[in-house]
Amino acid sequence: MASATEALFAQPLLLLGGAVIAAPIFRKLGLGTVLGYLAAGVVIGPVLHLIGGSGEILAVAELGVVLLLFIIGLELKPSRLWHMRRDIFGLGTSQVVLTGLLLTALVYAAGLLDWRGALVAGFGLALSSTAFALQLLEDYGDMNSRYGQRSFSILLFQDLAIVPLLAMVTVLSSQGGEAQQSPLIEIGIAVGAVIGMILAGRYLLTPMFQIIARTGAREVMIAAALFVVLGSAYLMQVAGLSMAMGAFLAGVMLAESSYRHELEADIEPFRGLLLALFFIAVGLSMELQVIVDNLVLIAIAVPVLMAVKALVIYAICRVSGSSRNDAIRIGMLLPQGGEFGFVLFTTAAAAGLFSGAQSSLLISIVTLSMALTPLTALLGQRLLARETSDKEEMDEDFEGAGSDVLMVGFSRFGQIAAQILLASGRDVTILDDSPDRVRQAATFGFRIYFGDGTRLDMLRAAGIEKAKIVAVCTHRKDITDKIVDLIRSEYPDVRLFVRSYDRIHSLELRARDVEYELRETFESGLLFGRRTLQGLGATEDEAYEIGEDIRRRDEERLRLQAQEGILAGRELMHKRPVKPEPLIKPKKQIHAVEDEEKAPAA
Repeated sequence: MASATEALFAQPLLLLGGAVIAAPIFRKLGLGTVLGYLAAGVVIGPVLHLIGGSGEILAVAELGVVLLLFIIGLELKPSRLWHMRRDIFGLGTSQVVLTGLLLTALVYAAGLLDWRGALVAGFGLALSSTAFALQLLEDYGDMNSRYGQRSFSILLFQDLAIVPLLAMVTVLSSQGGEAQQSPLIEIGIAVGAVIGMILAGRYLLTPMFQIIARTGAREVMIAAALFVVLGSAYLMQVAGLSMAMGAFLAGVMLAESSYRHELEADIEPFRGLLLALFFIAVGLSMELQVIVDNLVLIAIAVPVLMAVKALVIYAICRVSGSSRNDAIRIGMLLPQGGEFGFVLFTTAAAAGLFSGAQSSLLISIVTLSMALTPLTALLGQRLLARETSDKEEMDEDFEGAGSDVLMVGFSRFGQIAAQILLASGRDVTILDDSPDRVRQAATFGFRIYFGDGTRLDMLRAAGIEKAKIVAVCTHRKDITDKIVDLIRSEYPDVRLFVRSYDRIHSLELRARDVEYELRETFESGLLFGRRTLQGLGATEDEAYEIGEDIRRRDEERLRLQAQEGILAGRELMHKRPVKPEPLIKPKKQIHAVEDEEKAPAA
């Protein structure tokens, strides 16, 4: 019992310790965190033998890939996915088919496998690693670049291709007549599962999150997010698709939901940790003895595999319209084998298409190609001049991150301000933590998302790093101050426009160096006074000039008060002293200061 308990704690400690030590070192060296995690896994497992049997760890760690695909799905509306269809089905199909056939011919010509085994090996090696490629794109900040989007399109088709490839294994294995009908049934089940996922996402998920959001319990929202991701992934796996594809579909179905940013912020910590664990587990799974026994073969096979894939990808990208630099970057990013190759080779070995030793050899080739990918991608980045035109971002219609204005709070004040911004054609991402307000605003066509603006991860998910202005329109002073302080500490250069509660709050906000603040009642009070003056017979121009004089005097008072204290600038106020005789004389003298101390709250 004691040993089991020790193992339960010792293994996670080793894995976390390896990540904590390796990632900063490799990042500092400019090699990227992915290579650091891989190195940590190799040292912990094959070298020091501190952890044995990486299969269970890899199975758990693959959830990192699942969560990554879910977050990517959240950023791709169905309409955006439809616009990418040519790259997904054109570029993706060309890459898998051409690379698969060419590698099949090379494996068969080398006499390593018979034609059936060579076919499985060739197409299995044609698949690239979604986890590695997307993590590297994220590290470089290139996910929304043209070459990043084309790379993702190829990877997405490869995830779809796992279904017919597994069906091909079933057909090639000698299992009689039943095997001929099984693939069609499996594909039918997979298609039915996808349709079911789309319907569930359209009619069930958003109402479910509306109900949960009303509880106000953040942990319930996190649990619901994980339930949706893992549940959809499991259902797709049962239907024969990959878990990652199921999570991706769930994300796409929620891409238009008002709860998108909240879900992304809740999932992100789990995604990052599990993805790091996945890369470490890949390092743990490297069989050094297999590599030593087949050193010459592997030393030839790995560079040949990467060169063939890179050249094919470069060629088809150039033919399909990519620039030379983009084609090189894509080729250098996707030359490795993929994690789905593990699944395909293991299944093929179980079906008798090749031996277990041959399966281990192929898996070793894939793993080593993964390990070399961060270096090839880094080489591609450094060799090529990063031209501005190549780095230009895609036109995003997954509204949110990247809007001109990020507005936090959408009560009456924010609603009026947002109308002016939207009428001018500006993009506005709106966050509010009231489920009822989110639902009501959405019915009027506002692009609003459920989220807590006092959370840094929520602000990041909503695109604060790309917003030109952050407008804080919350109606509670303490919440406003908390958001302003958080943004000022993490993003000191962000332009802040803030709704102020009263005069004293305005002075406090100016001390926090906000670019613009406005008391929530100031403008409406000025307009009300002008209209009342017109009702008494003044002309519109006269009332306007008086209002502007009040505005100028008020601004001057605020400037003086910020420097000298709340009582400064009293002489700038328009007032007519009135001192009526009291019916009963007060016992103590009443100073005008009392009224002045109350006045700043106006």
